[in-house]
Amino acid sequence: MAYESPGAGALDYFPCRYGQSKLLFRGPRRRIEGRFCAFLGGSETYGKFVPAPYPALIERRIGLPMVNFGYMNAGADVFLNEPAIIDACNRARVTVVQLLGAHNMSNRFYAVHPRRNDRFLRASHQMKALFREVDFTEFHFTRHMLLSLQARSPAKYALIEAELKSAWVERMRTLLHRITGRSVLLWVGDHHVSGVTRDRLGTEPLLLDSGMVEAIRPLATDFVRVEPSADARAAGTLGMSYPELDAPAAVQLPGPCIHAEIAGALAPVIERHV
Repeated sequence: MAYESPGAGALDYFPCRYGQSKLLFRGPRRRIEGRFCAFLGGSETYGKFVPAPYPALIERRIGLPMVNFGYMNAGADVFLNEPAIIDACNRARVTVVQLLGAHNMSNRFYAVHPRRNDRFLRASHQMKALFREVDFTEFHFTRHMLLSLQARSPAKYALIEAELKSAWVERMRTLLHRITGRSVLLWVGDHHVSGVTRDRLGTEPLLLDSGMVEAIRPLATDFVRVEPSADARAAGTLGMSYPELDAPAAVQLPGPCIHAEIAGALAPVIERHV
């Protein structure tokens, strides 16, 4: 059931579009002319439930427009399918690229929605041959599907995981080749509150490992890894703004304290390149 009003406690994200892109990004809308920086990323970069996500904090510190191209539940496919956004990044002084999980993108085993990358569309013939007993019409989200396949057969799931990791490296190489200006890779480590139960697939960014990052690291200008502190993770949803019904979703996302740590680590690096 949809509601026209976001409800008490909800933030106004000032949704906006850039150029010919069909995607709605978090506003207020920034100019993409002159000196500005761009941020590609997923839910963490978008900053759902956070009044001032890290691009906004960096903007306050540096004084240049920081264009937030964060998109909820995004994988690399979102940005590769939006040439208007890549064009904007190529006009930016520097583009920060958040490293996203490997599960939300199309690959040899399954296809995802071109814009809503967490949405499972269909299994390939190869996937159906591997899991002949599975009815893939029952799945709507990639994570749910992977969890189910992992529980059914860890050995077969391992083949899918290997494919996802390989596809992630190639997709990220393609993305970084298309960004012709300076780029900074951002790896945000585990941001969950201590004690919060995680599923068997692991922590975000899902399936990412250091070998995968090293494979694409030479294609970027710089690299920043942020491991949120215990204090920042313990702060949980402190300072977040959300309706009561969204509390379970809010606890899965980084809060303002973690955004502040990301901004603190990124700002000096961005200042070197602007």
